[in-house]
Amino acid sequence: MPSRQSLRFESHAVGRAYHAALVRLGPRSGGSDRHGHADFYELMTVVAGYADHHVGSGVQALEPGDVVLVRPRDQHAIAGRSPAGVTFVNVAFPAPAWRSFVDLAGADPDGTWEQRPEPPLLALRGERGEAGRAAFDRALAAFHRTPTMLDLIRFWSEILALGGFDGHLEAERGGAGALAGEPRPAWLVRACAEMRTEDNLRAGVPRLRELATVSGAHLARSMRTHYATSPTRFVTELRLERARVLLATTDLTVTAIAHRTGFASQSYFTRCFHRAHELSPRAYRRRARRAFVP
Repeated sequence: MPSRQSLRFESHAVGRAYHAALVRLGPRSGGSDRHGHADFYELMTVVAGYADHHVGSGVQALEPGDVVLVRPRDQHAIAGRSPAGVTFVNVAFPAPAWRSFVDLAGADPDGTWEQRPEPPLLALRGERGEAGRAAFDRALAAFHRTPTMLDLIRFWSEILALGGFDGHLEAERGGAGALAGEPRPAWLVRACAEMRTEDNLRAGVPRLRELATVSGAHLARSMRTHYATSPTRFVTELRLERARVLLATTDLTVTAIAHRTGFASQSYFTRCFHRAHELSPRAYRRRARRAFVP
């Protein structure tokens, strides 16, 4: 498994809230290529059989019911084990949406999912993992229709409600070698969440500073510490995220979408969009619409 690709979300789920697939790997298939995720997370569950999950320099042995969270910086590959190989469902979703969700849900107050070293988080096992299978099945079924953000939030909520993440985090905080994480401040979580409205997106970084009620320097330090980004980059990513939704789901002109999402001009919007997705907004819209054809 020598390949180390870095996959991008939009290459697989253009115009959709998430991507889901049922995957079968035989024991002699060689498994998947080793790869990373440039801009998305993945939750996967083993449906049947057994697998070796190659992560970093080690191997996780996976069995039916196991649920694993793979982060953008993780490098991994999966190989089915004898005699029957492995069947699993994986659900992939954009990193900004997931981080906003866990912040608002209070599911990872210390940021340890981001900080812990490899291997990826083995979140659920045994009966709790088996109980999560229905949530994966619903997410997979919704993906083959027209998946929405509501479908994705329902999936996340059902998986988190099983409790495996919190239990693991508690053990991690108190265990040997745990990475101490500084809790994300409530003012920062709130300000970042409120920036998702179009009015605030149009107002940009000045509005983010107003919502945060701290100095620009303190905001920049906090964004770097807790989200590994800058205020400007954060706002640009939110604007592009909203623009993707509007391109895929409305007939608004590119100029109107640029205005609604806060870009100074259509040309600047197009440059930013192409830099992020290697597609023009119009080409992205064409691909997104083809993706929904049965």
